[in-house]
Amino acid sequence: MSENLKKLTGKFGYEAVAKHLINDCDTKLFKELIDNDSFLFDFVKDNVAQRIAKEINESNYRNLIEFIKYYSPFYEDVIVSAFVKYADEDLTDILLDKFENGTDEEKIYAAKYFAKIQDPLAHDFLRINAYSENEYLAQNCAYALSQWNDREAYNVAIAKLHCGDDFDELSAVKFLVAYGDKSAVPAIIDTMKNSAMPENIAGEIPYLENLFDLIEKSYEDALLIINYIINGLGEILPLSLVFDFELFEVFEKLINNYDDSKYAIVILNAQEKFEILTENDEYLFDEDKNTKNEIQDIKKLLKSVNKKNLEKYIDEELKEDSAFVFTALDYAKDILAIRELLKSNNQTIILKTAEVLKKLGSFDETARTIALLKVTDINIKAIIRAL
Repeated sequence: MSENLKKLTGKFGYEAVAKHLINDCDTKLFKELIDNDSFLFDFVKDNVAQRIAKEINESNYRNLIEFIKYYSPFYEDVIVSAFVKYADEDLTDILLDKFENGTDEEKIYAAKYFAKIQDPLAHDFLRINAYSENEYLAQNCAYALSQWNDREAYNVAIAKLHCGDDFDELSAVKFLVAYGDKSAVPAIIDTMKNSAMPENIAGEIPYLENLFDLIEKSYEDALLIINYIINGLGEILPLSLVFDFELFEVFEKLINNYDDSKYAIVILNAQEKFEILTENDEYLFDEDKNTKNEIQDIKKLLKSVNKKNLEKYIDEELKEDSAFVFTALDYAKDILAIRELLKSNNQTIILKTAEVLKKLGSFDETARTIALLKVTDINIKAIIRAL
């Protein structure tokens, strides 16, 4: 870390360095700042952003154009806010050119700019980049289109939720979340229920509508979202989401206010997941102290719930039409209740049931015969025959 960066991020000498950064257009120092994003605490980056913002004025704001070669979400608002404040035709033309011909990093800043400065020439660029593989660019374009009140773009995304391609559907979910219209939530939940990537979709929904409101509006759907988030934590979804989604407070609300079979399945799943997260170093090794402490606090909260009181509800969710049947099977012990699911019309449920019975030492030839009666998928048949 250079001496200037130490000063810019430190407690002393930062004013002179911040002035130098902007007035002398020190792109090398700005790039070094961006390159050190992962090594700096968020509060340090927030301080640096404020220090930079303080030095931007009408005579030097154009120097920021050179900075947009390098992207960080921590400095995006500072730069774009300055562009918007001093916007004129020349600056807009420069950013239009960046949006058309620039790098992804330059396009990210341009998209955010055109959310505020709604030049008609930017509209096509926003639509073209709204499904970019660069998530920051896609997010900014979707947000900008919402500021333009582009309902056609919104409707295209809604239609895309049912296109049949899991990755395209997930892209549509991300677009709608960034677009910010909560009326899309029911359609997104429906897509989640039928997706092969439900954890990914569940991990997006609370950014559009928080879990507390979802619990009040649609209790069962909210629990299903929480259940998929639990499944994804540490594997598909980052552990930092415990803060984003206020999971401690969410579990606390559930524990203090609910007592039913769906709640029981979700809490059983959460108890096991947070036990795994805390007992295996690979999950917490790279996490900061705050995240580690929060995970431990959630584990302690969940352990305060009597497991036997939860387990008495398991059989209530051992039915084909339950959205929680797969999770319930992970904790089920009643062999007769489990075997009933071999008669299901859902071949995936039949396979899961056969695997659970095998694990419990109760998958005999009679169970195998029953399981195969309704299975037509050759791959599922092969697995069941091999059990």
